Amino acid sequence: MATLPATVPSSDLDPFAPEFTHDPFEGYRQWRDLGRAVRLSAHDTWVLPGYEDVRAALADDTTFSTARGTGLLEESHTSSVISSDRQRHPVLRSVLSSKTSPRAMAALRDDIFAQVDALVADAVDRGSIDAVGDIAEVIPVSVVADLIGLPDDDREPLLPGADVVNRLFGPLTPELAARLSGAGAYFEWMAAKCDRSILRPDSWGSAILDAVDDGLIARDEGVWLMNGYLVAGMDTTVNALSSLLHLFATQPETWERIVADPSLAAGAFEEIVRLESPIQGFFRVTTRDVDYDDVVLPAGERVLLSFGSANRDERHFVDADAFRPERRPIDHVGFGFGAHGCAGQALARLESAALMTSLLKRVDRFEPTGEPVRRSHPIVRGISSLPVRLHAR
Repeated sequence: MATLPATVPSSDLDPFAPEFTHDPFEGYRQWRDLGRAVRLSAHDTWVLPGYEDVRAALADDTTFSTARGTGLLEESHTSSVISSDRQRHPVLRSVLSSKTSPRAMAALRDDIFAQVDALVADAVDRGSIDAVGDIAEVIPVSVVADLIGLPDDDREPLLPGADVVNRLFGPLTPELAARLSGAGAYFEWMAAKCDRSILRPDSWGSAILDAVDDGLIARDEGVWLMNGYLVAGMDTTVNALSSLLHLFATQPETWERIVADPSLAAGAFEEIVRLESPIQGFFRVTTRDVDYDDVVLPAGERVLLSFGSANRDERHFVDADAFRPERRPIDHVGFGFGAHGCAGQALARLESAALMTSLLKRVDRFEPTGEPVRRSHPIVRGISSLPVRLHAR
């Protein structure tokens, strides 16, 4: 590492510490006030906290490389699609490009809307539920597992697997070390699922195996690709939906606004992704020196692109800490941006539209019946439990 001048903005806040991740937004504000590029002493790395700089870095994969991993540790996820280099990444993304196209998403709409409406109807009939375990987790797991082609009776490892996979982007804490055996078991399970005798024909999983058989990708790339679409298609959506339901339950005026004006429903999802940023950020490694006003971010440095901070940047978003669905912030970076933008974001929007449509049809109001529990995670932000009663319309 190059010797840095004493004038470099520095922060001792640890972005992965539980006390920070529980409520990180004041810390993010401190970073933005310090400068465009800030040294993080807790992990000997950097952070870009501002919207314009994060978006520009995401668009410049020549300068901000993914090839040495997108987590804090250099060896993190270097075989995955999210960390593939700029030569290999387009090849991996092309495998399922036809399956994730707008036309393909449109073809899924009726089935997903019917599936989600049946789930919400059952939840309303039951009355008291855990909105996370009974709605927010069920929708993405069911939808994405169906698309991948996994059997109905073999999906239990998906949510805990996604949880531990995303933890690998953070520091090697004692808690993560204790979970590494579980991560190994999950990857072994995932590798075993890459089998034509298991996956449904014409599924996303079968398309990945076709690419392996055609020599387009290696088998281990196929396993990582299937895992990448499962994790990207589930965990971000689970936590975005859980945050949205939490907002409706704890701030009932937000739900009343959308009931009064259903045209706000689509903007509500974009706004909750901006406001809460289910994935708080990923890393890149600089390939050259980058100037940020009076600060030079040297080549070879690992730098956190803070989606959570960028999406609350008051220099870009007016009244940035407020939930304003009318703004429909389609320029947020909650799904990343550029070549490595989330491949599952169109599906996430479709699932959200299905949920909002069903809730508007069936639910009059949300009544909290217990204390919500915030998820404890170094990378992912969301709600792990939300006891509520759904009052029928």
